[in-house]
Amino acid sequence: MAEVYLTPEGKKELDDKLAYLKNIRRTEIAELISEARAQGDLSENAEYDAAKELQAKNEYEIAEVEAMLKNAIVIDSTSANSNTVVVGVTVMLRNLTAKKDVEYQIVGAAEADPFKKRISNNSPVGNGLIGHKVGETVDIVTPGGIVSFKIKGIKS
Repeated sequence: MAEVYLTPEGKKELDDKLAYLKNIRRTEIAELISEARAQGDLSENAEYDAAKELQAKNEYEIAEVEAMLKNAIVIDSTSANSNTVVVGVTVMLRNLTAKKDVEYQIVGAAEADPFKKRISNNSPVGNGLIGHKVGETVDIVTPGGIVSFKIKGIKS
């Protein structure tokens, strides 16, 4: 698995999720399996099959989260140069094409959520802004065409 960029909050969320999946969800699923076993014949027991499927999905999710955490690079945007766009900062932009102001936090793909104004460093806009400075105008090729942004400010 490739490197996964995470904010400190994102790493904590993954740590909490892993603890939940291992300690609480595993126990809940084990109880479901036990209850289904108690019903007798396992060959035609839909509850047992469903519980085993839940167990498999939970174990897969545990492995996935563990792999992400193993390859995590925690972003420390507080030490970043406040004039340059890097992963972890929030950037204030003027979309010159649409003539409106926008604000995005540049995060790793694992934490991207466009509805919360968190865009991936791998997205066209996120990747296009990385390394640019306050005051620069950047033309970015997006699926909808070329969009011009003026970087108005950056905050950690």
